[in-house]
Amino acid sequence: MDWKSRRITALLEAALIEDKAANDITTDLTIDTALRATATIIAKQSCVVAGIGCISAFLSLYGKLSTKPVSRFEVVSHPEIFDGVRVKKGQAIAVIRANAASILSTERVILNLMQRMSGISTLTNEYVKAVAAAKSKTKILDTRKTIPGLRALDKYAVSCGGGINHRLDLQDGILIKNNHISLGGGLPAVLARALAGRKPGQIVQVEVRTPAELDQAIAGGAESILLDNMTPKEVKKAVKLVHKDLPKATIEASGSVTLKTVRNYAKTGVDFISVGALTHSATAIDLSMKITADLL
Repeated sequence: MDWKSRRITALLEAALIEDKAANDITTDLTIDTALRATATIIAKQSCVVAGIGCISAFLSLYGKLSTKPVSRFEVVSHPEIFDGVRVKKGQAIAVIRANAASILSTERVILNLMQRMSGISTLTNEYVKAVAAAKSKTKILDTRKTIPGLRALDKYAVSCGGGINHRLDLQDGILIKNNHISLGGGLPAVLARALAGRKPGQIVQVEVRTPAELDQAIAGGAESILLDNMTPKEVKKAVKLVHKDLPKATIEASGSVTLKTVRNYAKTGVDFISVGALTHSATAIDLSMKITADLL
């Protein structure tokens, strides 16, 4: 993750502005501007960490936004702790040494983002482990069901948990879904147009919901097929048909997949399983920040 990219910088800056971090009246009234402090971010539950890089990014941006004197800061973590690593309950994730006011004014935005990202990475890892337990090579994919504006961070968190990013946006790949089919004159028509009009190197994926649509996708030469809201038994049957007639096509299962059912889907032989819940339903991880004043 490039925490200094224009897109991420704008996102983090918006979070600081939303929280009025540079106008923290409580801190302004109670804390000596010269006081330095040490803050430790602690995991209050076992999790897969994501978002450590946001700490330095937030503190750096706060220094630019604040009219108050902001001294140097340092963010350190154990060499064995980085994004994508599982930590235990009570384990320190990172230590911040900085101006006390800087820490207090950015505490909430830092924790909010790291808690969400770590929640996504932890949930993703649970799905990845479940598939591995099924002795399957199936990969877990995310979707575009992300918080508006946070997609880059949500998808980065998925990768920290061992998942694979699907389309980043609508320009990132061709995926014909049910509404394209119903509005475009049927699956054969829209598939033919997509295959004829796509640019070199672009793969045409088609979402199918019924055996009839699967037959049409196969007959039309789809290069990737998404089996939507089918049972594991139906998926297994579809996989055999696709392998027989379109041996080079990739197959993805999606829709209503849970941690309880993902193993059964993985055993069907699909290449990918996409799970919207990774980003739209992940529970934030409980993290805390313990701050102490530095002794002179």
